[in-house]
Amino acid sequence: MVLIMTELCRFSGAKIYPRRGSDLFVFLFVNSKCKRYFHNRLKPSKLTWTAMYRKQHKKDAAQEAVKLRRLATKKLYSWSIVGATLEVIQKRRTKKPEVRDAAREAACGVEIKERIKKTKDEKKVKKAEVMAKTQKSSGRSNVPKGATSRELNSAAAVARVEI
Repeated sequence: MVLIMTELCRFSGAKIYPRRGSDLFVFLFVNSKCKRYFHNRLKPSKLTWTAMYRKQHKKDAAQEAVKLRRLATKKLYSWSIVGATLEVIQKRRTKKPEVRDAAREAACGVEIKERIKKTKDEKKVKKAEVMAKTQKSSGRSNVPKGATSRELNSAAAVARVEI
């Protein structure tokens, strides 16, 4: 099969085959008609025979048919997975969410929920104890950021005198 190098016409969008069209120019045209329209600044989107018009007004029926065919062929496939047959998977899909939630709760059990709740309560108690200890240990809460030890001692002495 021989590959034929073609160019596209700058105006009409048509293919320019070898030995056709004007050559050695910046803009290539199929024929003098396209060249004349281009230099007279006519818009190719307003001329019904140009490729630009056909594209803008969706006149290319062949491409539309291909698109429709592609859309029609899309299908969802389902297959069995290791450990579960297709019938089992279909049954699980058709189950209602309420039934699934009830089964999950039954499998989870009340004991596990109680254990989780207990650990959360213990964590809250520990956190409260740690917070209480940290508040007691930080007695100098209203001290300026860049204060020196001498300033801190004098501030403590003033506080003792006021009491």
